[in-house]
Amino acid sequence: MAPGDSPDTPLGSSSGAYAPSGHATRTDVDEPTSRRANRSEWDAYADEYQQLHGPFLGDAGFVWCPEGVTEEEAQTLGPVSSLPGQRILEVGCGAAQCSRWLTDRGAYAVGLDLSRRQLQHARRLDDATGTAVPLVEATGTHLPFPDAAFDAAFSAFGVLQFVADADAAVREVARVLRPHGRFAFSVTHPTRWAMPDDPGPDGLRVTMSYFDRTPYVETDDAGRPTYVEHHRTLGDWVSLLDRHGLRLHRLLEPEWPEGLDREWGGWGPQRGALVPGTAIFVATLS
Repeated sequence: MAPGDSPDTPLGSSSGAYAPSGHATRTDVDEPTSRRANRSEWDAYADEYQQLHGPFLGDAGFVWCPEGVTEEEAQTLGPVSSLPGQRILEVGCGAAQCSRWLTDRGAYAVGLDLSRRQLQHARRLDDATGTAVPLVEATGTHLPFPDAAFDAAFSAFGVLQFVADADAAVREVARVLRPHGRFAFSVTHPTRWAMPDDPGPDGLRVTMSYFDRTPYVETDDAGRPTYVEHHRTLGDWVSLLDRHGLRLHRLLEPEWPEGLDREWGGWGPQRGALVPGTAIFVATLS
């Protein structure tokens, strides 16, 4: 994907998923504004996203990140043999490729997303594959499920870096998990926030502070936010999980695989060989 307008835009400008356009700035944005902007952006971009990245993700595949790590390899939700009968929530499911993979392996997976257009693509893939996934249109900061409804929850670049109120999102996940339930999520590796959003040589520079949590915001000509992304440090994520009773027991930082020459936003083989692009957190509810 194309990087953002600014040559010094952090990877967070597109997360490897978006190709936002407009005026880039760094400014504080509240949760309602962030939600409204990102819902509109995803609805507008969903068709192109699925066309560009659908073949890489698969109609019923569970790919964690642009490095191509799959759930079958990582087993963040437990061994594949343990999936049958588990109730699993995907927060920020897009076209529900991951949930469809889980369903095919015997789990009861539910997909939730803010973007109606992405959920329409999920229905399209339901018809194409013959594997239907229950879908809910909602935000990750207000999950419309009862307490202790799921054995596991996950988000593959789906929600957490796109919400202003990450505390509410993690609290909600903890609420809907059963005791000892697992929560796994992937985000842009926080160290990448300090670098330009470029997979080539220009991306191999530190141009911003890793400690600056000010959101990246794209605005239209009238100054209205059209895309928002939020940065937290590794320590911020660990503290958030701990605050809500989630014990971190794995942190995966995938290396760029040999032979993968695909570029996706700020990801690519040149930079991927030197610095991590993705962080995958795996935690268990106490």
